[in-house]
Amino acid sequence: MRFCYNEWADECRPMALYRLMPRGWHARWRVCCAGRPRIYGTLRFALNAPRSDRMPNQPLPILPLLRDDLPLDAVALARFMVGKYLVHDLPEGRISGRIVETEAYPVGDSTGHAFPGRRAYNGSLFLAPGHAYVRLTYGLSYMLNMSAEAEEVGAGILLRAIEPLEGLPLMEARRPGVPLRDLARGPGRLTMAIGIGQSFDGRDLCTGRGLWIGMIEKGDGPIGVTTRIGLSREMHRPLRFFEPGSAFVSGPRKLLLPPHAIALTGAQI
Repeated sequence: MRFCYNEWADECRPMALYRLMPRGWHARWRVCCAGRPRIYGTLRFALNAPRSDRMPNQPLPILPLLRDDLPLDAVALARFMVGKYLVHDLPEGRISGRIVETEAYPVGDSTGHAFPGRRAYNGSLFLAPGHAYVRLTYGLSYMLNMSAEAEEVGAGILLRAIEPLEGLPLMEARRPGVPLRDLARGPGRLTMAIGIGQSFDGRDLCTGRGLWIGMIEKGDGPIGVTTRIGLSREMHRPLRFFEPGSAFVSGPRKLLLPPHAIALTGAQI
C-alpha cells in the first residue's frame, strides 16, 4: 500500500513523500518529482533529498469521513482511525496530519472518563460517534478524544499522535524550536500544534469544516497493537494502536516492537 505525505515548509526538505509499506515493520521512502521517483532507505535521507528530487506543493486530497463510515465500537474505531487524517481549517491556512497512534477506552473501562456515567464535564463522550471530547489533563495539556459508541453510551478513543503534513509553519509557530518528529508526537503536543482547546469540546468532527477527520487511502494496511501508557491501572490491556515503522508514534520504542507489540493484518483488523 502507498501512503502519501505532503507539504514540507522547510526549503531543504522534499515537498512530497511516498512511503512504501511492505509486509512487516519496515518502510522505505520515495521522493517523487516530475515522474522521476527515487527510493530512500530511511526517512532521514528522504527529508534531505537533493533539490532536483522535489516537486511543487499540492494540497492533499483528503475526503471527510461521514458518521456512517465510523465503526460503532470503541476498539474497532481506534484501529480504524490509524491512517486517517485530522484536519484543522483556519483563516490563516490548513493544518493537517496523518493519525499514527490512538488508544481505545471502551464501555466499562475504569480508566475512561465515561466510566462514572454521564456528568456535566464528560457529556461529549455520550454523543453519537465522531464528536470531540476535549479535556484538560493534570492542569497542563488538553487531550483530543472522540466519542465512539451509540448515542447515550459512554466510550471514546484518544488521538495520541499525528504525522504533520500540511500547515507546518502554523504548527511550528505554536511549538517553536521543536523538531518535526516531536511537533505532534503525543496527545498534549498534538492539541498544542493543531490549536485545540476546551472550546472544541462537543464539536462534530464529521462535517468537513473547521476541525474534522478524513481519509485518502482505501484498503487495510498493517496496524500495530500494544498496551496503553500513562495510566495507573489496566495498563496490561492491548488497546493502543499505531502505524508500524512510523517515527511519529509516542512512547518508549521498545513497546512498539515484539514481544510487547504485534502487527495486525487487514483480515485481523
